[in-house]
Amino acid sequence: MARSFRFGVNLVAPAPDREWRAKCRRAEELGYDVILVPDHLGMAAPFPALVAAAEATERPRLGTFVLNAGFWNPALLAREVATADALTGGRLELGLGTGYVQAEHEAAGLPFGSPRERVDHLRRTVEELTGLLGSAEHRPQPVQRPRVPLLIGGNGDRMLRLTAEHADIAAFTGARSVPGSTTGQLAPITAEELDERVARYRELAAGRAEPAELNLLVQQVVVTEDREATVRPFLELVPHLTAAQVLELPIVLVGTVEEITAQVRAQRERYGFTYLTVLEPCMEEFAPVMAALREA
Repeated sequence: MARSFRFGVNLVAPAPDREWRAKCRRAEELGYDVILVPDHLGMAAPFPALVAAAEATERPRLGTFVLNAGFWNPALLAREVATADALTGGRLELGLGTGYVQAEHEAAGLPFGSPRERVDHLRRTVEELTGLLGSAEHRPQPVQRPRVPLLIGGNGDRMLRLTAEHADIAAFTGARSVPGSTTGQLAPITAEELDERVARYRELAAGRAEPAELNLLVQQVVVTEDREATVRPFLELVPHLTAAQVLELPIVLVGTVEEITAQVRAQRERYGFTYLTVLEPCMEEFAPVMAALREA
């Protein structure tokens, strides 16, 4: 039996106190299940932002989407996670990734490393963090047991293996880093390429006692009567794709509410995605789709 849908919004724009709390309350009013924050220089610091979100809301869970493991020491991260879980009343979900923006590491004076080194660091972080937070001697203690739910995001084979071994939530971006980019430029992967990545994850996760929840980060949501005209401006960014191919991308939801709702249901059948994350600029646009999916 398919899981029920869950919906998160990634709040990417920093804001002063009243404005931040107001948009968190708005996310709750619209029905989002999870309020998320990224981990990039120039954006809000994740854990204070989530504690403020918890104070402004009652129902949504709060998550990092995702922490850049290269910014964090496992012992210090364990303190942050346990404190944030306590101050949010056990509503925290921890998202972790390797980090992909070389320029941010350079600005912070931190090594970026090779893809292999970044995955190795993430693995050490996950394993040490699990040990620290699972220890009865660790102070402070998180509220949630046996642990704070863990989301890991990535596409490569080694990342999928790590996700299969450790994550409660397996997150797929539907995009990959552009070779040579130091600013984190991403290029979408096709629907067929995502098929292969999800299939590879399922192969690696075949021995799990409990299946993970599968998450997809959606990049664009536009409610419109004219799908092709709407995506035409995007073609300059992806010149190797046709308008029809862009409309097939799982990370692009364009059409009427009914069309987008049907697309999301079809993607649940095809890939198993039941937890969708949208970006803050799409928060209002996606709300009627979310409501329609819940009514069905």
